[in-house]
Amino acid sequence: MAAPLQRLHDRLARWPCGTWLFTRLVCLKAPYFASIRPRVTALRAGHGEATMRHRRSVTNHIGTVHAIALCNLAELIGGLTIDVSLPASMRWIPRGMTVEYLKKATGTMHATATPAFAPQIADAGYALPVQVLIRNDDGETVLRADIAMWVSPRRSA
Repeated sequence: MAAPLQRLHDRLARWPCGTWLFTRLVCLKAPYFASIRPRVTALRAGHGEATMRHRRSVTNHIGTVHAIALCNLAELIGGLTIDVSLPASMRWIPRGMTVEYLKKATGTMHATATPAFAPQIADAGYALPVQVLIRNDDGETVLRADIAMWVSPRRSA
């Protein structure tokens, strides 16, 4: 059975402006992500994609997309991808992120998140690495992020 977030995404994605509305709802739940004005373009278990336009509000002093804006995009799509990939009895939280800035970031940024393996139901917590690659319009990778997600059983009510 699909996660509630997955069902919401799938329902809204069928409508005109549905991915915009879905992303807006995510940003209402987690307001900090709204600062980069992302757009979730694909979301399913094991795979997520999002974009961010190069605008003045995410530009640094040398005219490229700011490194922290890129990290924000990586954490957003990494977290959403894990959320829709987890069994309902499990929860997640990011524990850390290792980032490599590979090229100056200009233009629209395209982020793709892929967990290292499919999440499993477990009696104890475990680490689940997620790799996020962010590419520019030419398909060149500008950032590689490895996010350490901690997956653990939900507490009983």
